[in-house]
Amino acid sequence: MATTLDLVSFLVLLSSVCCREPQPAQENVSPIINMQLDSRKKMLSWNYIRNVSEQECAIYTPLGSPTLQPPQVTEDDTHYCIFRNHVLHRGANLTVNVTCDGNVFQELLVFANPGMEGSGAMNFSCFIYNVRFMNCSWAPGSRAPADVCYRLFWWASLHEDEVECPHYIMNNEGMRVGCHFDQLGEPQNMDNYFFLVNGTSRTAAIPFLDFVPFQAYKIEKYDPPTNITITYNRSHHIIKWDNPEIRYDLSSYVLYYELDIQRAGGSSNTKHVFQRGQDPNVYLMPSSAARVESTFRARVRYVYNDLWSEWSPTVLFGLPEEREPRGALFDVVVWATAVPALLLMCLCKRRFYRSHKLFPPIPQVKKEITGALMPTLEVAWDDGHPPPGSQEPEEVLMVEETW
Repeated sequence: MATTLDLVSFLVLLSSVCCREPQPAQENVSPIINMQLDSRKKMLSWNYIRNVSEQECAIYTPLGSPTLQPPQVTEDDTHYCIFRNHVLHRGANLTVNVTCDGNVFQELLVFANPGMEGSGAMNFSCFIYNVRFMNCSWAPGSRAPADVCYRLFWWASLHEDEVECPHYIMNNEGMRVGCHFDQLGEPQNMDNYFFLVNGTSRTAAIPFLDFVPFQAYKIEKYDPPTNITITYNRSHHIIKWDNPEIRYDLSSYVLYYELDIQRAGGSSNTKHVFQRGQDPNVYLMPSSAARVESTFRARVRYVYNDLWSEWSPTVLFGLPEEREPRGALFDVVVWATAVPALLLMCLCKRRFYRSHKLFPPIPQVKKEITGALMPTLEVAWDDGHPPPGSQEPEEVLMVEETW
């Protein structure tokens, strides 16, 4: 009986061993678990179930170069990598590579941007102006549904929560195509702005649009140069201006000026001068180059971008055509000659008046008296008749004035 029971027990044990699925050795199981991606923060995170000796994370995007970096760890033993200088809206492959117990393991996460292709926002740009304001703009996707509603989110640090646009800008169709920020807070030279535009529609899913961080000091549109003055020192017109007020505390070396000088007579007389902020804010223009009426204006930008300020108010300088330096010199010579001559004439007149008063003129004999004293000319006529052509003597009637 005992032998029979032993045989049955042996058969049951053999059956359980044969039917059990083989368990893999622990050293062949990847230690990486809970791998996930936060697309807003661009943060890949995971945990380990065993200790690892080497670890590395990587990202591969369609238009970007691969980036590999060592992970960081939080207080709760969560490991993570942040790929802030990559965009995810085109999709990405992310990997974690580790060495554990002498074996190499890799986990892959494939990320795809959900939504209808061509319906997301495009052509996104932002600029800061008037020191404390910012405007952002974008265009609807080429296949965007008519009822699409875009939403813009921004944040200044990965540790901050995102904030939605406070004031949307609409196009003629009532679609959101921009955002106005009326308060940026106190500036910091290391300000980085993160943006994300997504959207909703009743007819299709809308993919999001993300960006690498915007370095705030590089997207500021400066105010025009101020306090423009033009003086003349007989040889040059001296043009001076002041730097604009800017949001960030940067050296004047990062400023780049364009000076626009136009002479009367058309566009062919336009001169453009480019000047770095490291040079004094002065431009000397020879007087010979501004003998006709001329205008001056200026604008400025950050040296490493193309975001020009508006033009400054136009300043008029130079001499009109009819008042060139030679004409002015001629006027001076004429006046310098005429004034002494007039003074000399006045002086001579005064001296003549005085001499006339001291030495009055000698009275002259009147013609009537001189005529009476002169002898009468006698003319002899032949035969008592006057010669031909002579006139008959006129009878003179003497009128005597009575008192």
